[in-house]
Amino acid sequence: MTDKTKKRIIKWFWIIILVPICIVAVLLLLVGAFAKIPSFEELEHPDNKLATQLIAEDGETLTTFHIENRSYVSYEELSPYLVQAAVATEDVRFYRHSGIDFKSLGRVLVKTLLMSDSSQGGGSTITQQLAKTLYPRNDVRSRIPGVSTIRMVWIKLKEWITAVKLERNYTKDEIMTMYLNSIFFGSNAYGVKAASQTFFAKNPSELTVEEAAMLVGMVNKPTRYNPALNPDKALVRRNFVISQMEKADFIGKEERDSIQQLPIVLSYQVQDHNSGYAPYFRDMLRRYMNAEKPKRSSYKYPEDYAADSLKWADDELYGWLNKNRKADGSPYDLDRDGLRIYTTINYRMQKYAEEAVAEHLGKDLQKSFWRDLRYKTRAPFSNDVDKETVDRIIKNARRYSDRYRNMKKGGASDSEILKSFSEKTNMRVFAWNDKGFIDTLMTPDDSILYYKSHLRSAFMAVEPRTGHVKAYVGGPNYRYFKFDNISQSRRQVGSTIKPFLYTLAMQEGMSPCTKVVNVPQTFVVNKDETWTPRSTDKDEWIGKTVTLKWGLTKSSNNISAYLMKQFGPEAMVSMMRKMGIKCPLDPVYALCVGPANISLYEMVAAYNTFPSGGVFVEPIFVTRIEDNMGNTLTEFNNRKREAISAETAALMVNLMQGVVSGGTAARLGAKYNLRGSVAGKTGTTNDNSDGWFIGYTPKLTAGVWTGGEDMQVHFESLALGGGSNAALPIWGLFMQKVVADGTLGISTSDMFDIPSDMNLDLSCTGGDEDENAGPADEDVSFFD
Repeated sequence: MTDKTKKRIIKWFWIIILVPICIVAVLLLLVGAFAKIPSFEELEHPDNKLATQLIAEDGETLTTFHIENRSYVSYEELSPYLVQAAVATEDVRFYRHSGIDFKSLGRVLVKTLLMSDSSQGGGSTITQQLAKTLYPRNDVRSRIPGVSTIRMVWIKLKEWITAVKLERNYTKDEIMTMYLNSIFFGSNAYGVKAASQTFFAKNPSELTVEEAAMLVGMVNKPTRYNPALNPDKALVRRNFVISQMEKADFIGKEERDSIQQLPIVLSYQVQDHNSGYAPYFRDMLRRYMNAEKPKRSSYKYPEDYAADSLKWADDELYGWLNKNRKADGSPYDLDRDGLRIYTTINYRMQKYAEEAVAEHLGKDLQKSFWRDLRYKTRAPFSNDVDKETVDRIIKNARRYSDRYRNMKKGGASDSEILKSFSEKTNMRVFAWNDKGFIDTLMTPDDSILYYKSHLRSAFMAVEPRTGHVKAYVGGPNYRYFKFDNISQSRRQVGSTIKPFLYTLAMQEGMSPCTKVVNVPQTFVVNKDETWTPRSTDKDEWIGKTVTLKWGLTKSSNNISAYLMKQFGPEAMVSMMRKMGIKCPLDPVYALCVGPANISLYEMVAAYNTFPSGGVFVEPIFVTRIEDNMGNTLTEFNNRKREAISAETAALMVNLMQGVVSGGTAARLGAKYNLRGSVAGKTGTTNDNSDGWFIGYTPKLTAGVWTGGEDMQVHFESLALGGGSNAALPIWGLFMQKVVADGTLGISTSDMFDIPSDMNLDLSCTGGDEDENAGPADEDVSFFD
């Protein structure tokens, strides 16, 4: 070989080696100079639609508002096994390179590209994978030949620059944290926190070796290795990750072998808008925070306009999203901004409340109602409901359905839409079973009747003195029954209205031992008409001298009518306003037996005045809101005012304890073994359409409503549809769980506060009635 040939070979060797390097260097300089490289702020907080978290008072995440179900965690909140699994599987030299692993790139070039050995994996480091999340690969497609390749090279170079920038400005722990927070794990889980909760119902810090390995194994192919969808493939992949952890000396061989024998155990629940605890609370909070400044033209009743106007002025949370702006002037977005909303909800109480509603409705009451329906000719409607009314209800239900709206929007005629409601189709409907649904074939019209056959129930619990809402269950199942029966619904309250009238009597100088004659009362209405409330007392008690305590214990309509005659409907309405009832109220004599339509929310808040010593406390849902960096945006305090005197409140507590000890709520002790300081009142409306129970202890006030979606859907029997059977058991089950918990600060030894200067004998002896005559019959208020 001549010298000239040797020089030529050497020359071309260096050209082949140096030219690509120079080209890459020039391209990197061009990219760095002209391409948009993310700032440090963008690197830490890319536009990845952070979920807003609703956090319970004990720090647990209840649920989220989100487009992408993503929540950030810090490095300290990560299980060390997660970090080890990620390093062992994705980037074994993570702690030794500076963003780009040239050794891995060489391996990919030689073995993957030249030798077609795809088992060697990719050459991207964890830092490059993090950078990759900022440059979506779907941007590279083009119909022009070669353009896609150029775009891909350009993006890859930007990823390299970003990776180096990350390494120069962040620690390895910070990069690992950002990486694990950025990954999509499938099943609507973005980031490792959402994935941990979706697949294992755990926080990332609680993950075991095998659980961490399974999640890391899903990184590259979240659908193929999803253990809920492909358990066999997921198991193989998980065991591969565990082997990699052993190769990297994170675990020993014996530990590897034993862990690989373990099956995959999931607690799988997709975290969508229907899942998580307190979904009704989340939905209510969205409406509350999104409220706009009230306009009179938007309200039917002036009372509702006045109430919302006061909330807009006095309650910072009401309309918060429309009252507050970010630093750049843009509005906050619950689904994207990653706010942290610290709520008053107690995680365990919320869990117990949802369980209590499901246990009573699913295991008991609904089964009784199915049996009741067998004797109805137009089920689920009562036999006394005419065909015209049934047709009107079904017609309205069709018009409010998604099927109707979608077909109407698509241009279908009324006849075509009506026909579609009579054609059988496959559908999934709610059911009280382990799965929560059944797949069946039925017509849409039949599905309307099916859902109307399901009883609804609502439950809300509030802490006296503070007004903190501890539990909020707006219906039986949020996925299938979106309507919130706590704050969106107003139903007739029946006998639960009577304590307001008795409160007026106590405030005006009467006592529980005040004696009256038990006779029907007649009122003159419209000058030439009279109205006499129907008596609910047994015949042997008519004409007897009884105490007011007896009257409330037995829920006597005669005694309530007597008090109405003494004070008048205007005074009763005034008392209800003082105690927080804001809805429209007609000042009529019939108000004494409960025809008013009031929300469960307002009723619970009003009853909470009794254990709060006469102070009305506006219920509060949120204590503070933080941005995604933990900066406090707003703090919230309760709003309270004196509604009645402490002495009046104490007298009412005594009166309502009688309802529990020997009246319509006696089964709280007999069946649920709830002893100690418990007071409350049941209520039932005409035709058993609504069952109520609102009760309280010294440290908790809670209320329950149960009924059908329509008032025409109800039990025929008072024994089944009355408040003591339809509503009270939910209260009893909930309180059983709360007391048994032992960590919530509520026990049977709690005592109601009594003013120190009160010294009254409330034994009420000496009357005609026998206070120990046993439980009263179920109360019901008739106002026809």
